[in-house]
Amino acid sequence: MEGEQAAARELFRAHQGRVHATLFRVLGANRDMDDLMQETFIQVFRSLKGFRGEARLATWIDRIAARVAYRYLSQKKGQAPAAVLDDEVAAPGIEPADRMLAREGVRRFYGALGELSPASRVAFTLHEVDGRSVAEVAAIVGTSVTTAKLRIWRARRALMKRAAEDAVLAEFMEVAA
Repeated sequence: MEGEQAAARELFRAHQGRVHATLFRVLGANRDMDDLMQETFIQVFRSLKGFRGEARLATWIDRIAARVAYRYLSQKKGQAPAAVLDDEVAAPGIEPADRMLAREGVRRFYGALGELSPASRVAFTLHEVDGRSVAEVAAIVGTSVTTAKLRIWRARRALMKRAAEDAVLAEFMEVAA
């Protein structure tokens, strides 16, 4: 029993940063982040006996985190996106006006992401924001490479359309690219 608890603590320590980063990039700043982290690891620990080793452990855990994010987005559809915290876009040497513009760009970006379907949002953010390959995205979300590409493409098209109508969002997306 004690060995299992130590192993669970070690698994959590080894993967908590990765899970937090995945959830943050998909959802943005979120007051529910601690609960989502907890839910992800509860599912990891409950499902660990069923892990067959067909994928790397980290990929399997990412897949669970993506499912948690997907369910969260599905439940919150239509609600306003969470506010971006001030320190998340603050960096030394950046002028306050530029910091304010970056903060507004991030807010509008996550607002635009909020209009996407949960499946498209998860695929897009894993690929474009998190920097994962299309094959990795497909493995994480449990779909074919073709479906992952299509979701990413649709999301990009929707965001570009929205950016064409919003100069701040367009500038943010251009700078972020």
